[in-house]
Amino acid sequence: MTDLFLLGFFAAFMVFGLKRPFLWVCMYLYVDILIPQKIGFGPITSIPLSLIAFVAAFGGWLALDKKTRPTFTFRQGVMLFLVAWAFFTLQGAEFAEPAANKWDWVWKTMVFAIFLPFTVTTKLRFEAAALVMVLTVGAIIISGGMKTVLGGGGYGSLALFVNENYGLYESSTLSTVAVAIIPLLYWFTRHGTIFPPNILVKLFALGLTGACLLIPIGTEARTGLVCVAMLGLLILRETKYKLAVIVGGLLLCAAAFPLLPQSYADRMATMMTAEEDESASTRVAVWKWTLDYVKERPLGGGFEAYRANSFTYRMPQTSGEGNMKSVTYERVTDEGRAYHSAFFEMLGEQGWPGLGAWLLLQALGLVSMERLRRRMRKRGDPELEWLGHLAIALQYAQLIYLVGAAFQGIAWQPFIMMLAGLQIALAVYARRYDSPREPTVGERLAAQRERVARDAVATGSAGAAPPLR
Repeated sequence: MTDLFLLGFFAAFMVFGLKRPFLWVCMYLYVDILIPQKIGFGPITSIPLSLIAFVAAFGGWLALDKKTRPTFTFRQGVMLFLVAWAFFTLQGAEFAEPAANKWDWVWKTMVFAIFLPFTVTTKLRFEAAALVMVLTVGAIIISGGMKTVLGGGGYGSLALFVNENYGLYESSTLSTVAVAIIPLLYWFTRHGTIFPPNILVKLFALGLTGACLLIPIGTEARTGLVCVAMLGLLILRETKYKLAVIVGGLLLCAAAFPLLPQSYADRMATMMTAEEDESASTRVAVWKWTLDYVKERPLGGGFEAYRANSFTYRMPQTSGEGNMKSVTYERVTDEGRAYHSAFFEMLGEQGWPGLGAWLLLQALGLVSMERLRRRMRKRGDPELEWLGHLAIALQYAQLIYLVGAAFQGIAWQPFIMMLAGLQIALAVYARRYDSPREPTVGERLAAQRERVARDAVATGSAGAAPPLR
């Protein structure tokens, strides 16, 4: 039954896309985020839905879409360089087979992110793409939030649609993205047109926001707590009532703390004693190993290069209580540990050129959205208010992602690259308002008639007889 529903929904997307080809772009967003072929149990598992959606999105745009002339930006050029550089490092990857498996989805992610700005050319398309992204990831979040409330959470045990650490179904990744979409939810409650911002839309957004905040609790991902803290700082930046927000936030935390499961509180407490936590200790050891690794291979070791690491470190073990507490150090040997940081992931796999290009890609996104929000605020045009606020939402989503990415290897995460594509499209769309608007055909004809009338009056005045004295 699950397979039939998912295949029926996919088929409906395909049929409606014949009239509106942009729906095939939205279909790819939906498939790449939700991964329905991994949710089912029967025929759907053997159907390449992602490839079909990928081909339909490109083919529909080329053959059927009423498109404007595409603009290729510098930021898309950086993305293209990253794809080419990743392919170059792939040729000398230390672990060829795992590297090839990662390349299979990375190139598709990046190519689609480069392509997306060519298709998102109107306000309605911006809203449709963002809405599909938010609602698709929202389906995962609502499911996880409900199970958290019902007591089904826990580190590594929160049951989602797909029971494996893949894509957004990895606990720390889902926690990061869940917090990152909250600014977009707020944008829909003010500027949405597909679902006008009435009381039902606002209540849904409020409920989904609550589910988003429950995900870090249900997954017990420490990264999620850091992302929530970042969201709080961004809210302070926007609000005029900073003291009230701080006091309200503290009161809310105090009220929620007794309701939190003890396992969550215990795991968050390990952030204060990172040197005694094996996970934190191995992360620091991997980061040190990566810095040593790129000294020998400054161009990177290709995808999955972390599999080459092996290190021994001393981890303190505390025993006893009170004055009888003692600390002993145990030697721990580990190998093949993941980077647990997008920054070190790029450094180890793509070397200094890859890390530099990736950092440039992120910096350009933050700067372009900041410039856009300031330009729109300076214009003060109510008709363009949505544009400036969408820039803020996309910028804040990226900032939250970067905070979360510091502690997990999600440098190539598809959802985030989709957001980058929307940022590029928004910047291109806004340029039309930076120069004087081109007059319409009607305006040009009216201006021409006015010039003809003025010339006729001037000619008649010149040929008139002089007045009698």
